[in-house]
Amino acid sequence: MLVVAVGTMALIVVLSVFNGMEDLFFGLHSKFNPDLQIALSKGKSFECDKIFLEKIRQVKGVKVVSEIIEDNALLKYKQTQMVVTIKGVSENYATQSRIANTILYHRLDDKDKKAGFVIDDDEQMYAIIGREIAYYMSISVKNEFDMLQFWYPKRLQKINLSSTNPEKNFHIKNIFAGGIFTLESNYDSKYVFVPIRFAEKLLDYQGKRTSLEVKINDNESLETVQNRLKKFLGNKFTVKTNREQQAHFLRALKIEKFFMYITLSFILGVASFNIFFALMMLAIDKKKDLAILSAMGAEDITLQKIFFFEGIIIAISGAIVGMFLGIGLCVLQQVFGFITLGTSTTIVSAYPVRIDGIDIFYTFLSVTIITILASFYPALKAKGLADKKVL
Repeated sequence: MLVVAVGTMALIVVLSVFNGMEDLFFGLHSKFNPDLQIALSKGKSFECDKIFLEKIRQVKGVKVVSEIIEDNALLKYKQTQMVVTIKGVSENYATQSRIANTILYHRLDDKDKKAGFVIDDDEQMYAIIGREIAYYMSISVKNEFDMLQFWYPKRLQKINLSSTNPEKNFHIKNIFAGGIFTLESNYDSKYVFVPIRFAEKLLDYQGKRTSLEVKINDNESLETVQNRLKKFLGNKFTVKTNREQQAHFLRALKIEKFFMYITLSFILGVASFNIFFALMMLAIDKKKDLAILSAMGAEDITLQKIFFFEGIIIAISGAIVGMFLGIGLCVLQQVFGFITLGTSTTIVSAYPVRIDGIDIFYTFLSVTIITILASFYPALKAKGLADKKVL
């Protein structure tokens, strides 16, 4: 029974840790990803005017619609340069995004105001930079002299190949570093937020947008609003939920969780040989008793049931004990976080866990089936042992 209990506990704990990692991952990316994202099914940018935006805002359940222009550009600062992803956002972006909570430094903090996600205060435009970009390029938000310089190639029909000055083939615009945000390495090393009017001129996207980000009303279902927008926009656009925007990462995590479940179940199957040999030794030890019961008129099926039900008792009792141990360990981890990641540079100090009822069900089912199968052969052998003469 101990082997079954330990195997069950291990399965529940490992699967709960994967659930916790999924929640942590989704929680981090939900600060960056909107409730719903509208983009072209085919193509990069689309025409977006006030009438189109107003029609989307009138869809039931839509609370905020933010305009987005996103593209790659070359960033230069002093003597360093790197390719980054510019994300031009409209003024209402901060009202639907929690990115403001991730800002470490902001140059407007010196003015005794809560800066938050300020990139355009009517007097000056600012860029909010990922922490890894800022560290790599040694960018200071307090520097009043050096500006960030963005380079973006002009469209092919506007390029003059005969020009002796190659800079004329690029759009070049300068902007002050306004703040540094830190969320997750994939974003910190890639993104720079700028006002949409800055991105529109730099990237030559006059009147065009690469996507729209939608925040829904609190009392609305995400899937319901998604279906309404799909019906309104038609097949030309895709409407993705925040989970669908990170589908490849979540899918990879679920695949890893599934293979871990298979691996631990296989290990439990190997460990269940202990039950097999224990029942076989018991059958051999009790062969005289079995012969006596057979002589007294006990049927073969009765003798087989004795060992088969003993295997079932071991399986169920071990599974129940293991479930309580696994759930108890996960609850203690949630409350106290005594199993840490072992480093102070991570987002969370302890392993995140979340207990899922479906995991408990499949664990109990798998453990029970494996251990019952392990007791099936000894039950069949009980009849043969009973047929032997008692010495």
